[in-house]
Amino acid sequence: MDSQTSQSSQAPQSPDSPQPSQSPQPPHTFQVDLRGLVDLLSHHLYSSPKVYLRELLQNAVDAITARRALQPDAPARVRLYADGGALRVEDSGIGLTESDVHSLLATIGRSSKRRDGLQEVRSDFLGQFGIGLLACFVVAERIRVVSRSARTPDAPPVEWTARDDGSYVVRTLPPEARPEPGTTVHLVARPGAGDWLSEDRVRSLARDFGALLPYDVRVGDEAITDLPAPWDRAYPSPGSRRVALARHCHELFGFTPLDSIDLAVPLAGIRGVAYVLPTAVSPAQRASHRVHLKGMLLTERAEQLLPDWAFFVRCVLDTDSLRPTASRESLYEDETLAAVREALGERIRSWLTGLAAGDPERLAAFLSVHHLGVKSLARHDKDMLRTMLPWLPFETTDGRLSLEEFAQRHPVVHFTRTVEEYRQVAPIASAQGVGVINGGYTYDSELVEALPSVRPGTVVAELDADTVTAHLDAVDPAEELALSAFLGTARTRLDPLGCDVVLRAFHPLSVPALHLDDRAARHEQARAEAEEQADELWAGILGSLRGGAPRARLVLNHLNPLVRRISSLRDPELIGTAVESLYGQALLMAQRPLRPADSALLNRAFIGLLEWATHPDSPKDGSR
Repeated sequence: MDSQTSQSSQAPQSPDSPQPSQSPQPPHTFQVDLRGLVDLLSHHLYSSPKVYLRELLQNAVDAITARRALQPDAPARVRLYADGGALRVEDSGIGLTESDVHSLLATIGRSSKRRDGLQEVRSDFLGQFGIGLLACFVVAERIRVVSRSARTPDAPPVEWTARDDGSYVVRTLPPEARPEPGTTVHLVARPGAGDWLSEDRVRSLARDFGALLPYDVRVGDEAITDLPAPWDRAYPSPGSRRVALARHCHELFGFTPLDSIDLAVPLAGIRGVAYVLPTAVSPAQRASHRVHLKGMLLTERAEQLLPDWAFFVRCVLDTDSLRPTASRESLYEDETLAAVREALGERIRSWLTGLAAGDPERLAAFLSVHHLGVKSLARHDKDMLRTMLPWLPFETTDGRLSLEEFAQRHPVVHFTRTVEEYRQVAPIASAQGVGVINGGYTYDSELVEALPSVRPGTVVAELDADTVTAHLDAVDPAEELALSAFLGTARTRLDPLGCDVVLRAFHPLSVPALHLDDRAARHEQARAEAEEQADELWAGILGSLRGGAPRARLVLNHLNPLVRRISSLRDPELIGTAVESLYGQALLMAQRPLRPADSALLNRAFIGLLEWATHPDSPKDGSR
């Protein structure tokens, strides 16, 4: 087969190059290797050979649509008959004349939808690219088409037979070969592809692709179309509708939904339903949705149909406005799709606000699974954040509460940015009456910081080491002065680790030491470590960045009996080993990741304590 696209071009001529002949050069026509093109279709354009059946259904439905534009009362039938080695597809569509066959079936890239007289109904067609029957060569080695035109009733039936080597034969047939207008396509399977033409496979594919087609489609005597769509049917009650949609979801997606959300965008010709997943999924997981185009399944893996925050639903819908890509297996990203995405997102947002206003039990059940998706939406949508304030759960020192309830209990809403920071301070802050929210989970710190914008007068503050230390009781100055030698030894031992030592009195008594740091302290620590490992040039640069950033601190609890005993030791080496042990235990309690230096310290302190405990001359009071 040759395409009808041609092009003639000449390279620029240099002054020294021979002058071209004055006689015109005839244009050349591109040559197309059909087998190579079929290989391109099957391995690069289409995801599976199954698309051959979609193309056959598409051509049949478009032919019926074209005929009904001329004859509104014309029959609308598509029949498929398969036996494994061959497939026959009959339609009552517009049909073709001999000239149509030569110009359309044998020409790559030309679509019958471009013919004069059909432009006014072009928007009703499914096909856009004119590739047509070429997709059938993915599973067939021979295609035979018998057609009779409804536009030219006096024209005889015509037969077009093509092989996958690019050759084809056209001949006219006697009138009795095709008494009525329409087209019949015969496929003969290529070796190894017979299963694609089996009756069970054809029935399954036809039902998958064509269940929502507006015409009578059957495989043998079995009806394939199932109209109206489940979301458009009338049901005796809302409960029965919910049950029917849940059954439909299970058939399509394999799960029973928490709820269903009607999706309707009349201006874009969209009708469908979104099903809420019954289990939590990662926000990074790309959701796949089923999209029908004018009733024909376009794709079951549409990823860009909904906003990213709506990862907790799977939807199925029918549209007549969205544009497919060339493979007809995904959607073309354009302004229409962007507008539809926004409109569908607004529909899901309205469903959430409706639950908040009228069905708190269902909302609570939903949020227990999908609070992450709602938080993702609320961080960009102040109205949604305001609506969800009483419902979104957060981990706090008062238990699992909403932001609204927590803000009512505490004049200052303190929060941490990481889970590790929260674990460091939560037990101590709770004992001191300081309320803290764990902002280390996805989106939580952003939502806490946005709280004053929807709840005027709320004070939000990030919790740092200074704030925690300020809420701990100071030790009597005389007692702290008496322990100055002990504190000096402890500070000397931990100084290489970038950690200060302070003495406070706090509850609970069972906590001997608390490791506190904040982002500034961790940044300074990272800078110092990088400076140690850098060459002379970079060490100088990093050294110039050294500032007055606070260091991490180990807060010793003067009320804890173990700390009191350690502070009474007189052996500096044993004091250092004991303080290192308290430092390591505080790190472990905070569940902080350990640096190599921290791991080495823990090992050294553990061995040191074992040696001291097992030494036969070790005095029980720690003196030497």
